[in-house]
Amino acid sequence: MPFPRPQRDVKGAALALSLAAVLAGCASAPSDQFYTLSGGAAATAPAPAPGAPLYFEMRPVTVPAQVRRPQLVTSSSGGRVELEEHHRWAGPLADEIGGALSLGIAAELGAIDVYRSPAPKGSTLYRIGANIQRFESAPGSYALVDAVWNVRKLDDSEVITCRSVLREPVGAGYDALVAGHRAALAKLAAAIAAGVRAQAEGRVPGC
Repeated sequence: MPFPRPQRDVKGAALALSLAAVLAGCASAPSDQFYTLSGGAAATAPAPAPGAPLYFEMRPVTVPAQVRRPQLVTSSSGGRVELEEHHRWAGPLADEIGGALSLGIAAELGAIDVYRSPAPKGSTLYRIGANIQRFESAPGSYALVDAVWNVRKLDDSEVITCRSVLREPVGAGYDALVAGHRAALAKLAAAIAAGVRAQAEGRVPGC
């Protein structure tokens, strides 16, 4: 007469199967990817010009509330937006944009960003601000940066204020999307640097 299988063996097998399923699910879960807007070509800024280097302060950047998140925020037709949970910025987006602009402006001018650091006595200092009004990410379509920026020489009351709207076509994938934003910010940094040059020379920038 066959004996019934002990109940604990059935429970043990069920527990082992459940544990295996959980481990398999963990193994297949996508890992988080992190992106930065700084570095690259802007990281190779030339040395300051000998004699009288130019100094500037890159003030904290402001960004729209809807993109002030760790995740990349992508948009599609119909006004729908998506939070890309597994694709995140390496730091707060405003800091990422500010860092990219600081490096880009320094590279364009051979200058030094002395924000939160004292500038040498008697040096000429320019204060730069940027308000990002739109920061749009459409995968496989475009990356857009719409910014109002200003430059003020600290020993002068005159302020230069301009608006730049930069739209870069992008291919498929998040790497291409971030590369598009980096390209747009490089162009924005070049425009701001041109504004600094114009003010240094007493000209009105063409913006």
